[in-house]
Amino acid sequence: MYSWEQIREKVNEFIQNLEIERHPKDLYIPITYTLSQSGKRVRPVLFLMAYNMYKDNVSDVLYPAVAMETYHNYTLIHDDVMDCADIRRGKPTVVAKWGENAAILSGDTMLVLAYEFIAKSPDDKLRGMLNLFTTTAKEIGEGQQFDMEFETRDEVREEEYLEMIRLKTSVLMAACLKMGGILAGASESDLANLYAYGETMGMAFQLQDDMLDAYGDVEVFGKKIGGDIVCNKKTFLLIKAMELASDEQRAVIKEWMSKKSFDEQEKIAAIKAVYDELDICKVCQERINELFAKCDSYIDAVSVPAERKVALKSFVDSLLNRNL
Repeated sequence: MYSWEQIREKVNEFIQNLEIERHPKDLYIPITYTLSQSGKRVRPVLFLMAYNMYKDNVSDVLYPAVAMETYHNYTLIHDDVMDCADIRRGKPTVVAKWGENAAILSGDTMLVLAYEFIAKSPDDKLRGMLNLFTTTAKEIGEGQQFDMEFETRDEVREEEYLEMIRLKTSVLMAACLKMGGILAGASESDLANLYAYGETMGMAFQLQDDMLDAYGDVEVFGKKIGGDIVCNKKTFLLIKAMELASDEQRAVIKEWMSKKSFDEQEKIAAIKAVYDELDICKVCQERINELFAKCDSYIDAVSVPAERKVALKSFVDSLLNRNL
């Protein structure tokens, strides 16, 4: 059994040695730049840790695991184009560094590379892997569309938001765990529990991301703080604030959201002041804790010895410890 740190090291080494540079070079330079950036490699680590609960030879499935990291980064490149974002993981985004056209084209190529890497799965498992990956990719697109539609709506219900983040964020984590299980030959019951574990954990992870966007340390978070507030994104924090606010507090939020011209820092401070009055951080953290508690029932039901689940549980616990 490997620790999650050891598995992440394997992933980083594998990515570093990937030979994906072809011609024209300008197409592949942004791809190499994106994949080389540091991070916890959450998705391939989940993939490999699920596999490692059953099998020891994790190096045999590094290509399909890294396919999920490649796909995830493709979505981030396109997200940054849509959001006009200029910082990702503490560095300039592809769109900021090379422009919109390069970001779109390089992102598209990363999607193709992801399929190429998944195709290196064993023949007897390939159909199931491709079916799950394709379904997941469609769901993520659906989640992104919901997210876009929410931007033009005055109100979004909590249940709508949770379904959106399930599609946009959680299903990819769930798929990574299930794919690792598929390649390891896990039972259908185990595959279902692995998927549910990742799906629930992914929702908690996204809610924490909402909190970090408003209250995180830019050096730790790797993105500008308050970006969601500036863009009027319907996050869990905003939705709960609108639900719990007094008429006066709700008027303050709506006034700032309606402004076309404003000082960004002033807007962030004003909205966060309302969040603080309502103790929205506590409300969000309570929901995160509920989701993570629910995760335990799914991982406990996976039919491998408890000691083979320790590393995965440790990794998921570490995801909660991103500093606010």
